[in-house]
Amino acid sequence: MIFLSYPICAFLIISLVNIIFFSKKRVDTYETKNYRKLIIVNFVESIFALLGLVCIKFFMDSLFSRILIKIDYALLLLWGSLLFRYIIAVAISDETRLSHITRFIIGINIILSIIILVLPVNIIFTPTSIDSKGLSTNFMFFSIAVYLIGIIIFVIKIIFDKSIKDKARKLTPLISLVLLIIFLIAIKAVTPEIIIQGVVLSLVSLIMFFTIENPDLKMISKLEYAYQTAEKANNAKSDFLSSMSHEIRTPLNAIVGLSEDIMNYKDNLPNEVYEDAEDIVNASKTLLEIVGNILDINKIESDKMEIVELPYNFKKEISEMVRVTTTRIGDKPIDFTLNMALDLPDELIGDKTHVKGIINNLLTNAIKYTESGSIELSIKCINNDEICTLIISVMDTGNGIKSEDINKLFTKFERLDVEKNTTTEGTGLGLAITKRLVEMMNGKINVQSKYGEGSLFVVQLPQKISRRESLSNTQIISQKAINNRIMQEYNGKKVLIVDDNKLNIKVAKKALASFNMDLDEAYTGQECLDKIRVGAKYDLILMDIMMPVMSGSTALKHLKEIPNFNTPVVALTADALAGAEKTYKNEGFVSYIAKPFSKDEIEEKLAEIFLSH
Repeated sequence: MIFLSYPICAFLIISLVNIIFFSKKRVDTYETKNYRKLIIVNFVESIFALLGLVCIKFFMDSLFSRILIKIDYALLLLWGSLLFRYIIAVAISDETRLSHITRFIIGINIILSIIILVLPVNIIFTPTSIDSKGLSTNFMFFSIAVYLIGIIIFVIKIIFDKSIKDKARKLTPLISLVLLIIFLIAIKAVTPEIIIQGVVLSLVSLIMFFTIENPDLKMISKLEYAYQTAEKANNAKSDFLSSMSHEIRTPLNAIVGLSEDIMNYKDNLPNEVYEDAEDIVNASKTLLEIVGNILDINKIESDKMEIVELPYNFKKEISEMVRVTTTRIGDKPIDFTLNMALDLPDELIGDKTHVKGIINNLLTNAIKYTESGSIELSIKCINNDEICTLIISVMDTGNGIKSEDINKLFTKFERLDVEKNTTTEGTGLGLAITKRLVEMMNGKINVQSKYGEGSLFVVQLPQKISRRESLSNTQIISQKAINNRIMQEYNGKKVLIVDDNKLNIKVAKKALASFNMDLDEAYTGQECLDKIRVGAKYDLILMDIMMPVMSGSTALKHLKEIPNFNTPVVALTADALAGAEKTYKNEGFVSYIAKPFSKDEIEEKLAEIFLSH
């Protein structure tokens, strides 16, 4: 019975491969489907091989024995065609072409199998070995050889085709399989009495499983591909957001800047004109908030939102922010109340911008969804050693929230009760951003609401207590004197504004008008370079980034190549995406101002730059 050892070994190997393969979750690609058929055919072939040998043992060269042997030959041929189709699937990515080739191979294989079943076969049996000869045997081996030649041709194609996806991972195993098949066929040719073909099939199936068709490896490969696709999509999204930010914020810069400038002439304007300018500013700020929310979500999702802790006067900052935000109430019959606890420290250490953003989002949300009644902003605190836990609550008598919608409240782009709130402005991002910012600062946010009666949002936010002493009246007067001296130092400073948009230059000039500076302008990066090269001297350059002819970044690079050039250059751009400021500072800009900008922002940057240079 020694002649049964190889077929039994082949049966055990392929049985184990089938059990492991079908017990795991799989990625159903065209190649994997072919491999699944291949190991099933391999398993069935191993059974027929064993049955044929047992039948020969007991019935010698009988009709039944010859039929079993021919079926085994047909299964060997089917396995060869499946391996050929697998290799073709790796080499050809065109599904239509692949489908045509597959149908052709199936048709050819059916014809070859019929020929094998019709042709005669003789069985040679000895006590130690079994062999088969005849036209059917020869035709089977000839057909397998043709498939092998085809496999070798397509493997060579894979080697030299640079466009094949995931080629590196598959190439080595495929070459190894071809070499293994050739080696085992050579053994069969030298020692035909050894029934080794089943072992060849099982070993090839086993090697394929552990190299290129392991479900775990395929799943990892799919995840990696999905990750790369997501990365490309994320980069495309970032590019789109950058473009959208620039395209929207650039005209907004002119709208906000010029409208605010008009409002400075209140005493000289008809009330209607002033009110129209005020409405334009408010509408522009709403649009800017929408853009800002989208960009903030982008920063949060890309893990580029940073918490920057610096000392700030909490009471002063919140009072000023509330004064601006509550202008959105407009003509609504709403009573607004601000209550700040007396024991709030004068100065805290935290991220001023984001703390104000959290309160502003909650307050804006209350104003949006309250048509009449009252809104109360209450800020209390619990002071413990060096930590002040702010307890910020915003209570309104607005629309309220249905109990089943509470869990959706902090979901991105979710708009609750859409039919009722269909005219409410916004993107549905404000509360999602608020929750994430609160969590980033180790705080908590809770909400209570009764539909139709109103809502209560409560935020607990830890901030460090600054130990710097509050300024006395004398110190305040002294600080004002210092500020006046700084303002006087601006007199006569030469500033070059570089921007291809004339409206933006006009806005920047109006923002700088009160500082008594000598202002110059350039409309391209090249024009800026030409001015410097002919000897023009400036104390500051405000440089737009996206310009025709030469970008601001390229212009700065060329400016730094000019001997003795040391003028501070500020990036003045509508690009407000995550990491933009860091990017521009790495390029050599001393600072960054995002459009649209306010007069206060310009003043802050001037003080920062001229005090440090």
